[in-house]
Amino acid sequence: HKNSEYTHVIVGAGSAGCVLANRLSEDPNRKVLLLEAGPKDLLLNSFRLSWKIHMPAALTYNLCDDKYNWYYHTTPQKHVNNRVMYWPRGRVWGGSSSLNAMVYIRGHAYDYDRWETEGATDWRYDCVLPYFKKAQTHELGEDTYRGGNGPLNVSVGSQENPLFNAFVQAAQEAGYPYTADMNGFQQEGVGPMDMTVHKGKRWSTASAYLRPVLERENLTTEVNCLTTRILFDGNKAVGVEYVQDGKTKQVHSTSDVILSGGAINSPQLLLLSGIGNGDDLKQLDIPVVAHLPGVGQNLQDHLEVYVQHRCKKPITLYSAQQPLNMVKIGLEWLWKQTGLGSSSHLSAGGFIRSQPKVTHPDLQFHFLPSQVIDHGRKPSECHAFQVHIGSLRASSTGWLKLQSKDPTKHPIIEPNYLATESDRWELRESVKLTREIFEQPAFNEFCGEELRPGPEIQSDAQLDEFVREKCDSAYHPSCTCKMGSSTDPMAVVDPQTKVIGVENLRVVDASIMPSIASGNLNAPTIMIAEKAADMIRGREALCSPNTPVYRPASLDTQR
Repeated sequence: HKNSEYTHVIVGAGSAGCVLANRLSEDPNRKVLLLEAGPKDLLLNSFRLSWKIHMPAALTYNLCDDKYNWYYHTTPQKHVNNRVMYWPRGRVWGGSSSLNAMVYIRGHAYDYDRWETEGATDWRYDCVLPYFKKAQTHELGEDTYRGGNGPLNVSVGSQENPLFNAFVQAAQEAGYPYTADMNGFQQEGVGPMDMTVHKGKRWSTASAYLRPVLERENLTTEVNCLTTRILFDGNKAVGVEYVQDGKTKQVHSTSDVILSGGAINSPQLLLLSGIGNGDDLKQLDIPVVAHLPGVGQNLQDHLEVYVQHRCKKPITLYSAQQPLNMVKIGLEWLWKQTGLGSSSHLSAGGFIRSQPKVTHPDLQFHFLPSQVIDHGRKPSECHAFQVHIGSLRASSTGWLKLQSKDPTKHPIIEPNYLATESDRWELRESVKLTREIFEQPAFNEFCGEELRPGPEIQSDAQLDEFVREKCDSAYHPSCTCKMGSSTDPMAVVDPQTKVIGVENLRVVDASIMPSIASGNLNAPTIMIAEKAADMIRGREALCSPNTPVYRPASLDTQR
């Protein structure tokens, strides 16, 4: 393996890396190496033995330890009561798609039209929709918006619990529209959510894209190897160096090195390899290969709070979380992948606008018939339900930087949450709008006392303090290797995903978003990799012009 040459070396077998490994190795003339810092997502080739990944309801287990998880933490956040925020990220085949809540949301059409204006030429909605479709097999079949024969199986979340219907009903009583497909014509409104769950199992990118093609002779995978730097010949990337089992190894690529480490690891590896802000690199004694000040800048994420109510009827997941019931649910799932274990239970949600004149939804709901405390690290206390509500396009941006040139040291992560008055207003307002939904008649038979923020929290000052004390990341870090035009001083990659100023180096993952998409980021990351794979293979880009997109009857009203 020592001096072997590949056409492509892909760093990171996550949501983007698995897609690239599959699509690039479709061409028998390409030799692809996929490197992953973590382990495989199967133990002894069995999904049952690795049930903590593959059972949808078990998702909090891996969020709470570092076995498959980089376990990042931010700096103390000065606008959030100096709290250090916890940022789980996948370190396993499938990456964060092996840890996430399996919510399949594409974002809004206007997000991609905005990317185009931000310098990401040919990434407007018409140019990305075909790649969302190419990736997907939706259980309801193909239509203008849904794909029918892609590797990624998507199903509609189970709506069996009456609380889901109560939430969707109550939001309509509060004046918001119903939408049957928030990934289709109309994002705005409330309704069922799509899930990357297939036949009762988590359908990560490892399940969808990687494991089905491991037999290909031109695809090699390595696990438990930490990539420590990119190898250059002048300003041309020619391979990478990595550490595996305590040994340092080098591999070479003839075509390109592709970073798919995600919004934290990709910029970190660029910086370790001498690509970034030259002044910062010199201070750490890292020789500068290319001065690109945008590396690690423009960090964006979604912040959310939970509004929780006690439930008057014993129909929440609290019963399921009692030890004996957990064993029963686990056994049923292990035997036939059915029952409460087969869902992440975030089956209803919605997108609304926070105020008049906003062109497309800027707040998102996830409804859960249970109570989550401290990322699931503490057990729920009673029959309760909650809505996660957060803003989608915050104006505060942050950054990340190396704390040392040691590749095993986590970078300094500064999301700079709630730095602007408008961001603080949005979260305060989102709590008020959520309370209003819970006061609707549809919740009368279910809604007990408010547990969080709690009935005593009423004034704006109290709500702001609640937000500072309880807000958390929705785990959507992005935009740290911004895609843009070569004239943009903060751009890191061009619209072809090539790193500006060097040769044979690309970044393909959520870090290249010019700005954050309005929703969960897994589906957009998969789309980015599908589209990039066609670019790398020199294939003609897919396009579906003039696809209709919903516009509210009036922007003069908030709903």
